[in-house]
Amino acid sequence: MRKQNLKVMGIVIGIDVGGSTTKIVGIDGQEIKSPMFVRATDPVTSLFGAFGKYLYDNDIPLSAVEKVMLTGVGSAYINQPLYGLPTAKTDEFLANGLGAQYLTRIEKLIVVSMGTGTSFVKVEGEKIEHIGGIGIGGGTVLGLSKLLLKTQDIRQVVQLALKGDITNINLQIQDICNIPLPGLPLDATASTFGKADANSSLEDVALGIIYMVLQCIGQSVILAALNSDIRDFILIGNLTKLPQCKDIFPKLEAMYNTRFHIPEYAEYRTAIGAALTYINKREYMKVI
Repeated sequence: MRKQNLKVMGIVIGIDVGGSTTKIVGIDGQEIKSPMFVRATDPVTSLFGAFGKYLYDNDIPLSAVEKVMLTGVGSAYINQPLYGLPTAKTDEFLANGLGAQYLTRIEKLIVVSMGTGTSFVKVEGEKIEHIGGIGIGGGTVLGLSKLLLKTQDIRQVVQLALKGDITNINLQIQDICNIPLPGLPLDATASTFGKADANSSLEDVALGIIYMVLQCIGQSVILAALNSDIRDFILIGNLTKLPQCKDIFPKLEAMYNTRFHIPEYAEYRTAIGAALTYINKREYMKVI
């Protein structure tokens, strides 16, 4: 296991700038300081709002900040130092890899970054490589929820799903066969939404949407790892907070002999990785 190079004098701030949310963490020595996120209608507003609020809430003076590291799609809009502090940008996939692996003690893994869509980043020791992804993720949940449930409030969708019954909406192996198939238990999904009809309840539809997205993500990364010896998958991003993760991913583990991990601060791991890019002396681009 390689050692983390944490020989810095001040606090390193990592910021993951998304299109509508910004996540921010500070690393002081080996301590992660109070991660937080803010929502805004544009990346620049989101970034400056997050940074100012983070410093204020954690009583961090500007003089205590050694470096600010930016990543995420919204960082492309930032072309000047943040509040006059030393500021740089780093590749989002590198940040995903460093952040997901941080303190896991796992040398070979695939990072599953579940954002609007989902990306896969392979980590083997020092080597971090983006290997692909799928256009299914949080954006799919919100889009289908707006279409089928008439809401984009993820909290409402989750509450509906908690009252749903997946056997009312998904066609399972037990619906088409009375004995398990090789490698497939009776409650494995044969067809997502295979039992849906015009009378399906909103609760069942909400649960079906979440199941479809999470199962698709899990099975896709398993396929991505087939030609390697990697069996550890680190889940990061906002979708890790969905309570259905605790049901879906253990079933996939049992079926495919793999291990899915949801680390502490999973939704902030890209921001953590941005800070680690500087701390671990990886390549990054300075902001002029």
